[in-house]
Amino acid sequence: MGQPLISKLAAEFIGTFALIFMGVGAVIVGSTIVGVALAHGLTIAIMATALGAVSGGQFNPAVTIGLWATRRMPSLDAVAYILVQLLGGIAAAMVLKSAFPATLTDVANGVPDITGITFLQGVIIEAVLTFFLVLAIFGTAIDKRAPKVGGFAIGLMITVDILAAGRLTGAAMNPARALGPEVAFGQFDHALVYWIGPIVGAVLAALIYHYLFLDDEQRAESVA
Repeated sequence: MGQPLISKLAAEFIGTFALIFMGVGAVIVGSTIVGVALAHGLTIAIMATALGAVSGGQFNPAVTIGLWATRRMPSLDAVAYILVQLLGGIAAAMVLKSAFPATLTDVANGVPDITGITFLQGVIIEAVLTFFLVLAIFGTAIDKRAPKVGGFAIGLMITVDILAAGRLTGAAMNPARALGPEVAFGQFDHALVYWIGPIVGAVLAALIYHYLFLDDEQRAESVA
């Protein structure tokens, strides 16, 4: 018997809260890009492994939309997941804002933004980064033929994505990762980059893996 929806939503809230608290917290305290990449990647690796059996360990509206696009989630469940993921991100950012010294948050608050690139370039970068993230999710967590490595391959993908392009877009790959600190600190510059790019990349990766890489049996089982 599957987990009740309330348990799944609680797991998604907690996992997304952890990602934003640890990842944005690393930005606020002034960690290097390596430290920021590891904070995000290791948090996802641990939380996806810990809570994946409950909710699937998505923690990302773009990932949820990719799963919905390949008919792995009912529409109402997908909407509920997205809402709690966004709330988890906002809650984590609000806790950071209230608990961390203002002297730190005045310098860096973790709101992602594009640096030295255009809006379109930012969308393309976020789409590419999220494409490989979702490809890793399908290849290690969804495909039944995959090696059983928990969430660690997914966490490593997030780590290398941030190392590759974190200085250009913040490498959010996740609307909840962007919206949380945006709401907490009232900064929404280029906010659409972190919706359009991740959703496009996630859906494209999900469709490619579903139609090109999965076997017929698994494709048939995906119908929600």
